[in-house]
Amino acid sequence: MNRLQAIRPFGQRIWLDNLSRELIASGELARLVAEDGIAGVTSNPTIFHKAISGDARYQDELVALKVRALSAEQAYEALVVPDVQAACDLLAEQYRATDGADGYVSLEVSPLLADDAAGTLQAARRLWAAVARPNLMIKIPATPAGVVALSHLIREGVNVNVTLLFSLAQVEAVWSAYIAGLSARHDDGAPIAHVRAVASFFLSRIDSAIDASLPAALQGRGAIALARTAYARYRERFDGAEFAALRAAGGHPQILLWASTGTKNPAYRDTLYVEELIGPETVNTVPDATLAAFRDHGVAADALSGADFAAERQTLADIAAAGVDWEELGARLQRNGLALFVESYQALLKLTA
Repeated sequence: MNRLQAIRPFGQRIWLDNLSRELIASGELARLVAEDGIAGVTSNPTIFHKAISGDARYQDELVALKVRALSAEQAYEALVVPDVQAACDLLAEQYRATDGADGYVSLEVSPLLADDAAGTLQAARRLWAAVARPNLMIKIPATPAGVVALSHLIREGVNVNVTLLFSLAQVEAVWSAYIAGLSARHDDGAPIAHVRAVASFFLSRIDSAIDASLPAALQGRGAIALARTAYARYRERFDGAEFAALRAAGGHPQILLWASTGTKNPAYRDTLYVEELIGPETVNTVPDATLAAFRDHGVAADALSGADFAAERQTLADIAAAGVDWEELGARLQRNGLALFVESYQALLKLTA
């Protein structure tokens, strides 16, 4: 068992934060699944922009799509939907073998719709129907409009990856919407056992935003403390009375997915955001460099089941006392994250126009 495979017994699944035609066609994704135990794939506009702009495999098809006089968005979706389908098919065996616990591929709706609940719903339904795979997750941002869309999509039985979470308030709102949607679906008499969702909590961007304003003793501790506190709240909400009836009916919690786990500060261990957040009922989606680093020297151990959550809350309080407003920070980082995705998406549309 390699170092990445050693994470699985602690209840965490490792997903790859990358997707391209080259990754699939070369057999590299299949190798990562077989050798490293990769159990899912995430994508975003930045990932697809890099793939389409740098891979000759897309160019002939792109020329043909432009001849068909499709819109830039239609051409983009025509390019990437087959890649997502191929990745879903590659992971389908895992999906079936684990009764839907593993094997997901995430595809993001247009970030231009981040403040448009109706538009997000329309796009999510279109992509869900286009990919037509049960192990797809539609990726939507955790904006107020996205939270509204989440509840509707869960009620409709669509798997969802809610992204760009940076604060406890954002996570709580997402979980409330998920539970409301699943409850409504159950009340409709529809099956709920196949519905899955994750809440993608971003890490490295938090420390990058606050470290310079903190004393040395608190630097590099904020993101981990916030994530562990979110995990403690996850256990309270989904292991307690609030979710008990849905769990008894076959419903699954909306588990935390650790995102932005590539270490940006070279002073920190390059596996920091993996090692410090291994634990039951979690996912970590890692970029290629972090995957390689953990395979080489990562240490697999349960970091969450026995965590001192009171100490983590004290760390958050100490950082707040140093001048960090956690909720303002979360809102700002979410806006900044959306702006980056919009920039990448607009660049994508220029490629496909």
